[in-house]
Amino acid sequence: PLFVDKVRDIVGLYLSPPNRALVLSVDMITFARNDLLFAALDIASGFVIGKCYKRHRAKEFLSFLKEIDARVPADLDIHIIMDNYATHKTKLVKAWLARRPHYHVHFTPTSASWINQVERWFAELTRKQLQRSAHTSVKDLEADIMKFIDCHNENPKPFKWTKSADEILASVKRFCHRVEQNLCGEL
Repeated sequence: PLFVDKVRDIVGLYLSPPNRALVLSVDMITFARNDLLFAALDIASGFVIGKCYKRHRAKEFLSFLKEIDARVPADLDIHIIMDNYATHKTKLVKAWLARRPHYHVHFTPTSASWINQVERWFAELTRKQLQRSAHTSVKDLEADIMKFIDCHNENPKPFKWTKSADEILASVKRFCHRVEQNLCGEL
């Protein structure tokens, strides 16, 4: 639902972020059993806020939002790009966000995590840290993840978004047309 509107909204934030605002790309990655990392990527600077948790419930997500809140300037609007996961839409989370009108949530389209820039950062974490090391415990793994974040933040570099919303939507349209042609040809 609202795929086109959501793509235009998020790409607009990437290509032309609002003045006096911080745009954060937020998501989580599971790395061992139920253990996971929540991360918020500042799209302008490349700086990452990250925290490991044992579970992915509203309680943990709210704790991460509070972590973000403690680490960002209080005088800026905060735009959060995140997926539609149920944990992000609970009454608890909605109530916390409602008490902070300077927070603005932008949900990615369903099954379109590729539009969330933090996913690109997760790929870097996986390629540069997780695939190259062996860990004897979850504690060691979490320590390596946090070390990677600290090293990354010493000299953060933002990812450059290069495609306009129109270019992305045209590409999706071409893909859908090819799929439709292939399906019709098989009938």
